[in-house]
Order: sequence, then structure tokens, then C-alpha cells
Amino acid sequence: MTQSTHNRVAELHNLAAHAHQAAAVAHGKGDHLSAHELSKQAQEHSAEAHRHSEKLLEEAKK
Repeated sequence: MTQSTHNRVAELHNLAAHAHQAAAVAHGKGDHLSAHELSKQAQEHSAEAHRHSEKLLEEAKK
């Protein structure tokens, strides 16, 4: 795994964590619509990070 690819996966995980945190803040303020959208965004970032990680694992096996 190249360092730049590893950094991209780490960045995606960080984006997901940030979106989860922002969703929690919005939910705490009673803004449930924004919280829902931010949670959805966090899930998308997490899924993308997972796809990248799986791809890297397959490449490493070759």
C-alpha cells in the first residue's frame, strides 16, 4: 500500500468521524433533519473508506 493511498483511506475515515460528530451536535440542538443528513454523509464516507481498504487488501494479496 502506498503512503498516498493509505493517507486517502485515513482521510475518508476522518471525514466520516467528523460528520458523525457534527450530526451529534446538530441532534443535540434539536436539528434532526441536519443530523440525519450528516449521519448519511458519515455513512457514505465510511463505506467509501471500506471500499478503498478492501481494494488495497486485494492488491496486496497479488
